[in-house]
Amino acid sequence: MGLLRFIANLKFLPETRRLEFYPPFFMMRVKVLEARDNWRHVRLRLPLTAFSRNLSGDMFGGWQAALADPIAALCCARVFPGYSVWTRAMSIDFQRTGNTDLELRFEMRPEQEAAISAELKSNGRATPTFEYGFYLTDGSLCTRITNTVAIRPRGYAKTNAEQLDLNGL
Repeated sequence: MGLLRFIANLKFLPETRRLEFYPPFFMMRVKVLEARDNWRHVRLRLPLTAFSRNLSGDMFGGWQAALADPIAALCCARVFPGYSVWTRAMSIDFQRTGNTDLELRFEMRPEQEAAISAELKSNGRATPTFEYGFYLTDGSLCTRITNTVAIRPRGYAKTNAEQLDLNGL
């Protein structure tokens, strides 16, 4: 049994604690501050440590990207079970220097959830985009994340047209 499967099977631990034990997040010392309403509202702390600092003493952008990448997909996988879910695209806008611990704040709004549900019902798939961010300890926005998630039926295979479209990017 692999390490990830082992951690997933530790059912005596809350899901939030199991996420903290996910090896990359464990090494990054990520702390789940809040995960409520089936992951529709999430707050995570990414500490500024000796390992997360770049040469100027600020947070590496790659650490932010690594934490931000799966969060929207994790939420969608819980809210829309039975689908394959993954990050399709992500962009990061570093607006301020990450010179403190950072707090990632993610929220799936009810109207966004309703729109995704409607799209899944009519098309059998959806590709929603979420905006969320990392905040400094003073509450100011440090980094804006735009994350597009692919929600597809299990066993989904791309059509030739989709493959051509991806090749044209």
